[in-house]
Amino acid sequence: METSEIKARMNSGEIYYENAEILAEQAQYRDLLFQFNHTLPSKTQERQEILQALLGSFEEGSYIEAPFSANWGKNTYFGKHVYANSHLTLVDDTKITIGDSVMMGPNVTLCTGTHPLEASLRQKGAQYNLPVTIEKGAWLGAGVTVLPGVTIGENSVIGAHSLVTQDIPANVVACGNPCRVIRPLPKEE
Repeated sequence: METSEIKARMNSGEIYYENAEILAEQAQYRDLLFQFNHTLPSKTQERQEILQALLGSFEEGSYIEAPFSANWGKNTYFGKHVYANSHLTLVDDTKITIGDSVMMGPNVTLCTGTHPLEASLRQKGAQYNLPVTIEKGAWLGAGVTVLPGVTIGENSVIGAHSLVTQDIPANVVACGNPCRVIRPLPKEE
């Protein structure tokens, strides 16, 4: 399969298999990630420049605490004033969108990549991806994992160590394994 077709499949939800060209491109982004994780915290400007080269977008006022890991980096888009605590993991084999003013506690994982249930396909390295969206103002507590294809609605709060397997609407508190809506957020006065 041609690399251009593999890249199209990576963003379509269809099964694909990586090739040497894809893996070589990915290695370039992983080098940037390594560079970020090994840059002194006091080198704020240098760290920002690395993140701007690594990520699809990294807007004004956003911050990621090292260490951090990503499959690519380039497929993740940070809005303005996003805060990600240490050990953020991005399985960004397709698009992850993080809206303005999102907060993420330590050890948050956002996964777009997954594998088919059929063992023979997995043994050949088959994968498919579904995008993840975290809307403006959401807060993901420590240890939250968001699975492929999930959208978390604007301003919603996801409790620590929740496993988010389906969409969460806007303006709610949700938690658990699997994550479920507990109640609406109180109206601001």
